[in-house]
Amino acid sequence: MATRVLIVDDDPTVSNVVSAYLTKAGYEARVVADGLQAVEAWQQWRPSVVVLDVMLPGLSGLEVLRRMRAADDGAAVIMLSARGEEEDRLVGLEFGADDYVVKPFSPREITLRVQALLRREERLGGQTLTPKKLACGPVALDTAARTASLAGEPLSLTHREFDLLAFLVGHPGEAFTKAELLRRVWGWDFGDSSTVTVHVRRLREKIEHDPSDPRLVLTVPRTGYRFAAEEEPAG
Repeated sequence: MATRVLIVDDDPTVSNVVSAYLTKAGYEARVVADGLQAVEAWQQWRPSVVVLDVMLPGLSGLEVLRRMRAADDGAAVIMLSARGEEEDRLVGLEFGADDYVVKPFSPREITLRVQALLRREERLGGQTLTPKKLACGPVALDTAARTASLAGEPLSLTHREFDLLAFLVGHPGEAFTKAELLRRVWGWDFGDSSTVTVHVRRLREKIEHDPSDPRLVLTVPRTGYRFAAEEEPAG
């Protein structure tokens, strides 16, 4: 069965062209034009990828995304917007989007980004996060069950937060640039590095005693991030 991609945009010129490109690439595409239809189609059709415009009739794209993430839906999401300001991108990422594309864009670009997201999911679903049980300091993960805990207490993580934490915990003490994390966790050879910044911030809010003074997910100046090795002293 072809992979399902839901396209949510109230501009038929955009949605029909994107749908045609994705169908030609071998995906099963469905188009809806407002936020309420998007929630219904998302819940019933269960797409693997959602191409979601920010500005929609009924419910905004951000509200649609917020509702579906609150329901623990893990579909990959590419946000579309005519606004390219940094703050707009960050809001979409904070709500759980995986990628962000500013209009106008090439339909081929959307197709390539859908392919990149799906390749990432295939790699992570193909037992790449081995061993199945990971632990470092107070953090423990089971990558087969996709569960995580902090000092024995369950953690509520999105799919992307879990993947990032599992990768970092699996490489304690090793520093990775944002570009490396995009490639090795997201599976992207290109992308907005603010995606990594936002996810690190969200992780810190969930696992750090004081997110403003992190002791687990550490910033490496002029490089990127690393997970603290167990033997490192606090401070």
